[in-house]
Amino acid sequence: MNFARFDLTTLALFVAVARAGSISAGARQSHLAVGAASKRISDLEAALGTPLLFRNTAGVELTDAGQACLAHAQRVLQEVEQMAGTLSDFAQGVRGQVRIAANTSALTQFLPEDLAGFMDEHPAVRVDLEELNSSEIVTAVLENRADIGVFADRTQADGLLTVPYRPDDLVLIAPQRHPLANLSQVAFQDTLDYAYVSLPQATSLATRLHEECARLGKTMRLRIQVRSFDAMCRMVVATGGVGVLPRLAAEPHARSMSIRLIPLTDDWAHRWLLLGVRDTDTLTVAARLLLAHLRGDAA
Repeated sequence: MNFARFDLTTLALFVAVARAGSISAGARQSHLAVGAASKRISDLEAALGTPLLFRNTAGVELTDAGQACLAHAQRVLQEVEQMAGTLSDFAQGVRGQVRIAANTSALTQFLPEDLAGFMDEHPAVRVDLEELNSSEIVTAVLENRADIGVFADRTQADGLLTVPYRPDDLVLIAPQRHPLANLSQVAFQDTLDYAYVSLPQATSLATRLHEECARLGKTMRLRIQVRSFDAMCRMVVATGGVGVLPRLAAEPHARSMSIRLIPLTDDWAHRWLLLGVRDTDTLTVAARLLLAHLRGDAA
């Protein structure tokens, strides 16, 4: 079959002829001479190897093959029209709104600069950002309350398409005079004899620590729970306890407070933040652009 005969002009002509019930009327709508239009329809029938029209003195009627061809031609032309609209958005500057839900780690370390760069490139796009726990983020994306989610790996994310976003290594934070402060690295199990400052239980980081305690058959000596990275660092200094935070998030606090960052040797401490969406095909143009930007493959 010669697919070169399936040009858009001929398909659009065939749709016009089918709707008008006349080759001459379809030709006028398509701004073609009647002879040229008739030749295009005949060439299309020859390429398909079957008649598409019954021709009579009153006009034309579709054959069964013509009915099938009409349905396919309409879908092809609709897809082309949608493609043209999408590319027009790219050319003219995308407008719209993107809803993104992110955990504290992503929001503290990476998203401010990444979103600022995206909004500089696309000033007509509004980004609505909500801070949630990782499990809440997955639910928000699944329930279409967010277009894109940013959450920790090992979060149950069935039903989402996920791709890596950024590595997110965890470290122990301790006051400078703590017994562990001078170590170059430490295993998590060797820290459990000391009092801990932790984030709330619902956070992915706290969940991970408690899962590891359960695996080790040990209990964390939890002294206090706080809701932010800054509060954890301050409380570690004030109480003499220890905590676990993402390294990049803790580094600014280490420069301004009397705390030390000690790398954890455990494999699970080398985690990833993930990007999650329901279906890339259903994202708006603005959301697809932001997803590509966060993945690092935006044009």
